[in-house]
Amino acid sequence: MTVTQAAPPVRTADRGPQDRRWAILTLLCLSLLLITVDATVLHIAVPALTAALEPSAVQLLWIIDVYSLVVAPLLILFGTLGDKYGRKRLVLGGFVLFGVASAAAAFAPTPLTLILARALLGVGGAMIMPATLSLIRQVFTDRRERAVALGIWSAVAAAGAAVGPLIGGVLVGIWWGAVFLVNVPILLVLLPAAVRLLPESREREDRPWDGVSAVMSVLGILALAFGLKEAGSGSLMPLWASLLVFLAGLGLLVAFVRRQTRLRAPLLEVGLFRSRAFSTGVAGVLFGVFALVGLQLMLAQYLQLVLGDSPLHAAVRMLPLVLSAIAGGLAAAHILPRIGMRATMSGGLGLVALALTPTLTWGVERHPVMLAICFVGVGFGVQVALLAASDTIMAAAPESQAGGAAAIEETAYELGAGLGVAVLGTITTIVYAPGLPTVPGVSPGGMDEARQSLAAAAHVAHEVGGGAGGALLDAARWAFVNALHTTVVVSVVLLTLTAVAVAVLLSRD
Repeated sequence: MTVTQAAPPVRTADRGPQDRRWAILTLLCLSLLLITVDATVLHIAVPALTAALEPSAVQLLWIIDVYSLVVAPLLILFGTLGDKYGRKRLVLGGFVLFGVASAAAAFAPTPLTLILARALLGVGGAMIMPATLSLIRQVFTDRRERAVALGIWSAVAAAGAAVGPLIGGVLVGIWWGAVFLVNVPILLVLLPAAVRLLPESREREDRPWDGVSAVMSVLGILALAFGLKEAGSGSLMPLWASLLVFLAGLGLLVAFVRRQTRLRAPLLEVGLFRSRAFSTGVAGVLFGVFALVGLQLMLAQYLQLVLGDSPLHAAVRMLPLVLSAIAGGLAAAHILPRIGMRATMSGGLGLVALALTPTLTWGVERHPVMLAICFVGVGFGVQVALLAASDTIMAAAPESQAGGAAAIEETAYELGAGLGVAVLGTITTIVYAPGLPTVPGVSPGGMDEARQSLAAAAHVAHEVGGGAGGALLDAARWAFVNALHTTVVVSVVLLTLTAVAVAVLLSRD
């Protein structure tokens, strides 16, 4: 009689990263949340930061904006480096750099030091972010489970920008540097967990990496943003020089795109943009995040410096936006199959435009409930539109180019965040400065400083004191509200045009 010996049970440790896939997803989503929150966490902290470091208007915009503008051009660069040399080592290196830069930003003694630290934060974030999506695709081999994981990843990416001001409002009440320093203990937990959980990815020596394209994309986007900021403020160079820098950046990006069409393994799969659905989806992500992040910055200053809210109170007032964004993410999964991509994306963008309109005429500062309703419409509409745009992008890309499509979506997200602050911040500065008249009792130097930003005007008013200080603050608030209305008009027009374009260009499915 032959005795059949049972096969030994397969131990959990032998089954590879697929057995740890949900723990890996949790780790990756926490990493992603850390990166996306940092794009908006300073919005509530602007007044406290201005009082501590006294940056100029241009320096303040760079402090807020340099993070997203460094992340955006580096995403595809580090995505290809991760494919070539291994994603795990890139994530671990990103964690270390992000932690060091966070500590440096927390104790920055000058605006320039803080700008440089924020730029390093952007480099660290760009090392981590593309690898999170690639690793999800690596460990989730079942297509249904992968769809669930990608949906969670997308919701975390979109919700991070919304929850940033709330976290900033809580932390700035302790100390403005706490908005950066809080990253360090979190990373000290994530780093050993990543060493233990994340799988190694095979190096691909056959995949070339084009350093020239990387340099062209980084310099092009930064020159574009710098020229735009300087054209609005003119603090460092005359208008003609600012326009020259802007055009140089535009020329570099055009040359970058042309170079990608000739490379065998390009950094950016520009051929994907030949699909009308893909291009429309990317535009939806870009302009949706553009409006959300740019307006969050303006509204956070409005609540604190015009209405006089404390940082924590301002963050609580913006809580409906965060909660409605989460609700929008949950609802979009049910709305999308019923009414299709076109109606979901255009309807979401249209809802944001509609929710912003009352802030122009109804005096929402006297009606907190109306302000909360506006925030609900903005958060819900943006999140629904972003998830529909993400689904459109991935559906329009062939399976063989799904990784490249995901990298383009991430780039559009970060570029939208950076340009939202740059463009809407510049528009606000252009309208605000000439709208602030000379106030008797305030020196010409004080008026020049007050015209840089509302936060700077509040600082000057505090130093002047008395009736002159009060009159300066009232005049500055009036000028800022007028500038904010102009910014909202630009956002409403842009969102409306994008919603119409989506409705015209995109098919229902």
